[in-house]
Amino acid sequence: QVQLEDAGGGLVQSGGSLRLSCTASGISFSIYTLRWYRQAPGKQRELVSAITSGGTTNYAGSVKGRFTISRDNAKNTVYLEMNSLKFEDTAVYYCNARIGPSFNYWGQGTQVTVSS
Repeated sequence: QVQLEDAGGGLVQSGGSLRLSCTASGISFSIYTLRWYRQAPGKQRELVSAITSGGTTNYAGSVKGRFTISRDNAKNTVYLEMNSLKFEDTAVYYCNARIGPSFNYWGQGTQVTVSS
């Protein structure tokens, strides 16, 4: 059974930092591209950041320079370090592991709330 467990969300003041983690089980973690998405109230889910199996990363323009994605294959965990948080970063953050349409898994989400 595949499970992705998101953690690390919380309430933080504007300008603060949080580190999200997502630990997977039941998959060959190292071969998956891992992504963080977020969904704010009333908005569509959007891609925040991704890291490939080879370690290539990319970021949405709105978070570039503030967020860092990383992975630890030995721990089956992907991280999202979020610095200089803004009110508009408030959302539920979801991790995703995918290597194709039949191998596409989601975490349950973790709430990040940034107070202005």
